[in-house]
Amino acid sequence: MKLSSPIKSRVLLTGLAALLIVLFFFVMMRSGPLAPIKVTTAQVREGSFAPQLYGIGTVEARRNWMIGPTVAGRVLSVKVDVGDLVKAGQLLAEMDPVDIDQRLASLDASIERARSAQAAALAQQADAVARRELAASNMRRNQDLADKNFISSVALESITQTKASADAALDSAQANATGAAQDLNRAKADRAALIQQRANVRMIAPSDGVVSARDAEPGSTVVAGQSVLRLIDPTSLWVTLRVDQGRSGGLAQGLKALMVLRSQPQTSMTGTVARVELLGDSVTEERMAQLAFDKAPVGVSVGEMVEATIELPSIPQSLIVPTASIQRQVGATGVWRMELGKPVFVPVKLGVASLDGKTQIIDGLKAGDEVAVYSQKPLSAGARLQIVDAIVAPVGASGAAQ
Repeated sequence: MKLSSPIKSRVLLTGLAALLIVLFFFVMMRSGPLAPIKVTTAQVREGSFAPQLYGIGTVEARRNWMIGPTVAGRVLSVKVDVGDLVKAGQLLAEMDPVDIDQRLASLDASIERARSAQAAALAQQADAVARRELAASNMRRNQDLADKNFISSVALESITQTKASADAALDSAQANATGAAQDLNRAKADRAALIQQRANVRMIAPSDGVVSARDAEPGSTVVAGQSVLRLIDPTSLWVTLRVDQGRSGGLAQGLKALMVLRSQPQTSMTGTVARVELLGDSVTEERMAQLAFDKAPVGVSVGEMVEATIELPSIPQSLIVPTASIQRQVGATGVWRMELGKPVFVPVKLGVASLDGKTQIIDGLKAGDEVAVYSQKPLSAGARLQIVDAIVAPVGASGAAQ
């Protein structure tokens, strides 16, 4: 039976609509929201590797000095400038001594007066000794006469009193001599203290070094402890490095390091971990260490940024996965393991990681397991997947695939 033209048109339109619906669902299932998620995978394998630790630090001087006065005063002169090489014992700057020189002259006069007073006291002591010896001799002689009844007892008492007075005079003279000696010692001590104060206004280099800062000029008033000059020892340069606490396991003194200065990006310098700080930064969650250069760098400036890579101890045979496969889900760290073509999140216990994208797995996986590395979008348990060799970002995409 031959269909009429309206019926024929209706059948064609119905067939075309059905074809469009089928095509729509096909596109939805292949490239639309219902399409499988493209992922790249890798197998868990056994192996060994040498993990590395990366961090950024600054060049600092291990030995540096802040040169300043011990008392407040006015800067009289500054003998050196920034960049000057200085020797130990060299005069760097001087404070205004004010009246110290005049006080020294006064103390010198006091010392001479104390010496004269001491000489007079010693002379009085010698005179008192002579008078006492004479009184003692007279007493012995008169005692013999009294025993023979040649003199009266009243005369003997008078001689005895003279002897007692001589003894008291000697004691007084000795006390005066001791006091004069103490006055002289006190004046000498005052002078020594003033000499020390006079020396303190002269700022002397404690060691060989380089002037790194000039913080005050002549005529400036500074307080006690304020820096006038700063010195560094150019042979003691090292790098204060900051590394992530979560990756700092194994960091220890003596490990080798490779450093690149910001001013010399084409040159690598070798060094050693000289010290690991006991205190870390709880705010930035970083740990700090000092790296010593094997060979003193040329042309480096204090405060310059440095990128450093530390070679950690080698890891023996253990399970290894790509670092990119590590994910966090609901507070747990793990990987998406492939089971019958579906992703299942498996918590794992991590070890150390290397800078070339390898991470040690301590527990949670076994050799041969297949894990998702990169995915076109975030995964969920049981999601439909399409395993591919690589994920190519769409043209014009602003970010890379995860």
